[in-house]
Amino acid sequence: LFRSSWGVLWLLLALLPGSMLGLAELRVRVRLEDGQVAEESLEADSDQDCISLEYRKADGTFITLLADFKQEVKIFRALILGELERGQSQFQALCFITRLNRNEIIPSDSMAKLRQKNPHTVRQAEEPRGREHLTMDVAVNFTKGLQLSPHIHNICSEAGEAIYTRADDVKFWLERGADGSMFEVLPQAVDVPLLQRCRLCTDLWQPCICTYALSIEWYPCMLKYCKNRDAAGKVSTYKCGIRSCQKAYSFDYYVTEKQ
Repeated sequence: LFRSSWGVLWLLLALLPGSMLGLAELRVRVRLEDGQVAEESLEADSDQDCISLEYRKADGTFITLLADFKQEVKIFRALILGELERGQSQFQALCFITRLNRNEIIPSDSMAKLRQKNPHTVRQAEEPRGREHLTMDVAVNFTKGLQLSPHIHNICSEAGEAIYTRADDVKFWLERGADGSMFEVLPQAVDVPLLQRCRLCTDLWQPCICTYALSIEWYPCMLKYCKNRDAAGKVSTYKCGIRSCQKAYSFDYYVTEKQ
């Protein structure tokens, strides 16, 4: 047996029969950016070929990430407690949809096999991947979003008109035959000189560009492979665990009023 350069593995890829996979869940304790400890719930559905991750922040906000491998779509949702004294509903929801690139996260069938050795330990990702700044300059029509991913109807139902994507991703989907009528290009500061950042805007009823930031503190981003030598000296490679990553995101998006 060759010694793995990855070090000690705490998550194992169990050899489960295919019929036992389907929907599987893993709960991992992580430390958030504000120092609070939260529990991430990771679910893998190998039949639908998707993975979802969700956690709750100290202020009650629910953060959800869904990776749809079939459609190559990634969906972020923030379900934020509304300020009732300002006339807001109980929850405010934002949905950000982007293209899912290859090798961002491990496949759903591998995720479904993950098992944790010490469930009470607070985990820290092995690889920080920094912060990605995304300009969400296109609105997505909720009723037509089914074309991008069937999961949009479940995850983004509370968001209503607050569903955003990027022009670069729209171009990719249009080339794949998506209906362009589901997209609406939004005003940007370069097009509207008086369009301000929402944090600088004093008029609650003026349109502005808001920013929402979130971080995925722990997710399985890469498979680890170990080597084995049999009695005849032949070397073979097998999956023996995962590498974990942390990544932050910052989304800029247009709103018709700051309120």
